[in-house]
Amino acid sequence: MSKLTKNQKLALGKIEAGKAYTLKEASDLVKEITTTKFDASVDVDVRLGVDPRKANQMVRGVVSLPHGTGKQVRVLALCTPDKEAEASAAGADYVGLDEYINKIKGGWTDIDVIITMPSIMGKIGALGRILGPRGLMPNPKSGTVTNEIGNAVKEVKQGKIDFKVDKSGIVHTSVGKVSFTPEQIRDNAKEFISTLIKLKPTAAKGAYIKSIYLSSTMSAGIKIDPKSVEEN
Repeated sequence: MSKLTKNQKLALGKIEAGKAYTLKEASDLVKEITTTKFDASVDVDVRLGVDPRKANQMVRGVVSLPHGTGKQVRVLALCTPDKEAEASAAGADYVGLDEYINKIKGGWTDIDVIITMPSIMGKIGALGRILGPRGLMPNPKSGTVTNEIGNAVKEVKQGKIDFKVDKSGIVHTSVGKVSFTPEQIRDNAKEFISTLIKLKPTAAKGAYIKSIYLSSTMSAGIKIDPKSVEEN
């Protein structure tokens, strides 16, 4: 195990062991404990009291972050020719159909989100083995399979993200960058966690939100009191 740097030791010293911070406090603190020289991502990890192996306890959804993600999201719009101008005007980085399907078959996946139309899913289904493991497969539930191509592209560009609980019962997502203000981090995290709470499966018993941690790339996690999420 590598030794901690002086800055990392100082950062760890700012986190009180065993303390559950309010979301507001954590949003301030995460900026203070980040020692990376680049603009690190700010992440939220929420452990849920669900059993993801059971279909009636699967938690999956989408959320539009008020202040965006801070990332440049590369969008591929796989659409019919009559929708190409709409997709391009909305900000899609790549627009087309067969040529991009062939590129993906050849191993190209230099994108973050694929948006397509219901009528095209038959062609895209063959790409499942390539796109699935990378989380790139379009899905109607996440709004990436739609005839409203332009609106879907705009929403993704403006900060719409989709999330899904993993096999350990944890939902992980990025809610911004360290360069964001504490208020922007708090607003984004609150919107994400509030959306999770609304998605509580009726079959889930006991405590639904078991723990919440806020961190930045390579920083320690800051424990958050779930009750503070509803505070202004």
